Amino acid sequence: MRPPPVIAVRNVSKKFRLFASPKERLLEALHPFRKQYHREFWALRDVSFEVERGEIVGILGRNGSGKSTLLQVICGVMQTTNGEVQVDGRISALLELGAGFNPEFTGRDNVILNGAIMGFSRKEMLRRLPEIEAFADIAEFFDQPVKTYSSGMFVRVAFAAAIHVDPDILVVDEALAVGDVRFQRKCLVQIEKIRTSGAAILLVSHSLETITSLCSRAIILENGMLIADGESRLISEKYLTLLFSESKAAPQKDPAQEKSSPMSVSQHALPVQETGDPFIADSSFWTDIPISQRFGYNHHEIRTTNGGAAIVDYMVMANGRADLSGIVSGTVLTIYVKVQFTEDVTQPIVGFELKTDKGVTITGSNTYLERVLLRPAGKGAVRVYQIEFNVPLNEGNYFIDLGITKYDGSTGGYVLDVRRSIIHLMVTRMAENKFNGIVDIGFRYKEVDR
Repeated sequence: MRPPPVIAVRNVSKKFRLFASPKERLLEALHPFRKQYHREFWALRDVSFEVERGEIVGILGRNGSGKSTLLQVICGVMQTTNGEVQVDGRISALLELGAGFNPEFTGRDNVILNGAIMGFSRKEMLRRLPEIEAFADIAEFFDQPVKTYSSGMFVRVAFAAAIHVDPDILVVDEALAVGDVRFQRKCLVQIEKIRTSGAAILLVSHSLETITSLCSRAIILENGMLIADGESRLISEKYLTLLFSESKAAPQKDPAQEKSSPMSVSQHALPVQETGDPFIADSSFWTDIPISQRFGYNHHEIRTTNGGAAIVDYMVMANGRADLSGIVSGTVLTIYVKVQFTEDVTQPIVGFELKTDKGVTITGSNTYLERVLLRPAGKGAVRVYQIEFNVPLNEGNYFIDLGITKYDGSTGGYVLDVRRSIIHLMVTRMAENKFNGIVDIGFRYKEVDR
């Protein structure tokens, strides 16, 4: 029999009343006929999902999508307008920066206070304090008022306090992004330990690599609604599709989001260095089979198409062989990408990403970053572009994204067609070529005389 979920969110909606000014709030409160001055804003709309014990669930969504509101409802900080939340166990939450800590108290005092709120006696918290202080690692500042802390120091203390109270449910709302890389790594290791102990974890993060590597499952919130729920890698790719599938009339994308993908470009002037004709004139090796029947084609690819051009076919080649899906580690891989243009594109840009089967990006680039200027393509043109790179990977399953964008100096980069995880690449390793990890970096050993 399936055990009951540790978190059950059922048809939850949350409404806020928004006023244009404090004056209108007062007028509505005092109006004899209850005239309405506010407008309704639904931060959550009919959200339902469950979380099992030992499960790490990532929550993705753009700013304002309802992520923080959802976590606060689950933690009991806010009441729902409609629906219900059932929680089985002790919740330890690291919500927005500053929540729950008194700025006038020291870090030590706030940790003890946090423990008391969680139901621990002062004696028990004093017993746990040395371990919490060591994890926070802020030296003498632990006994200074929290108002003197930097954001990074605050997160260290808050996270140390949250994980050392034996939580059944740990909730983390993007707070780890504030800490340094070393501390983030320590936190992620601790999160995995908490999961193996049987606790459930909700994690909000804009880092897709954190979501795909740490979470078994993820959900997407958009305009307060849950629009996707499933395996973290697939959900992360759907989230990227959501970010980069804006219409031409949409506002310009956030530069921070643009930088997250080598398929996109920034608003700097395009380099003018040209390194020869980048497209293949002789395409006689192409066979007349649909792309869906190519060796290595991933039928679960995630595609973002905005029009203007389409990736209609590809070919993988290595060691003189074409249309393959498996290679030996250390092989030089060549990918030919066939693109059909449905509008005039003055400055096309071709890019790719190589990822693990968990969705973690190993490498990625595009012709803009490599300072390769592609020729203009007219409406109806079909071009073939070549991408070549070494594959010094350990044995395993990998995926390749392919993308075509255009550059416009006045509006920035614009995605035409991106096919994420379109190619499933299986890598084997020679028996004598042994190394740990993902990539062979060409290490060498020798003993040096003193």
